[in-house]
Amino acid sequence: MVRAYQGKELELFAKARNWKGYLAALLRPYLKGDVLEVGAGLGATTAVLCDGTQRRWLCLEPDHEMAGRLESEIGHGRLPSCCCAMAGTVADLPASAAFDAVVYIDVLEHIEADARELAGAARRLKRGGALIVVAPAHGWLYSPFDAAIGHHRRYTKRSLTEAVPTWLEPVNLAYLDSAGLLASAANRAFLRRTLPTARQIATWDRVMIPVSRRLDPWLRFSVGKSVLGVWRFRDRVYGDPHGPTAGGPPRPSM
Repeated sequence: MVRAYQGKELELFAKARNWKGYLAALLRPYLKGDVLEVGAGLGATTAVLCDGTQRRWLCLEPDHEMAGRLESEIGHGRLPSCCCAMAGTVADLPASAAFDAVVYIDVLEHIEADARELAGAARRLKRGGALIVVAPAHGWLYSPFDAAIGHHRRYTKRSLTEAVPTWLEPVNLAYLDSAGLLASAANRAFLRRTLPTARQIATWDRVMIPVSRRLDPWLRFSVGKSVLGVWRFRDRVYGDPHGPTAGGPPRPSM
């Protein structure tokens, strides 16, 4: 389960517009139809990823106070009209709820039982739907900051893939923010701060992210301080007229 909000990191990273814009450019092709954003927080990421063309965008937030703030943002028109908010987790969704995309942006690392979480999310996907995860990368970068905000782990491509149900197939696996990797390494080795300053976040977002957007493709997305994964149902799940084999997912919605 995602922990209740404990600190000020969401306010700090809410101002990272270049980073969120980078994610939007990479993820927008998958964000169609009905979208579930797990751990929507303050809605800062929603405001960038949701462009209003989606049929529905459900902001799911386990912290009731923050879910209330999301409802207020939606009510005041500061988020697209297709957005709605709900307090709770994936397990609290109605049995009939199904989505074209389920999104975890810097959320999965807060969830102790990550494989069980993703299995539940995968069962909410419609046919052809995408499971999307962005998470902090590399266990060797784990710092006092990670511990202070409730991160259980950081991921590699391999460890993230191991947490995903086997009935999904990868569409994209990439490391992002190669320039930011240097800053994270410096914090891990020298600064060891439990919370970055607003100035540090601004410098990273305004200086390093534009560099990473140009450098990451050149490096073939092989280096970075964040890891991105996108998965869809394997074709065999749909091709079997008798449904998935025992232990697999339920037949996805059409």
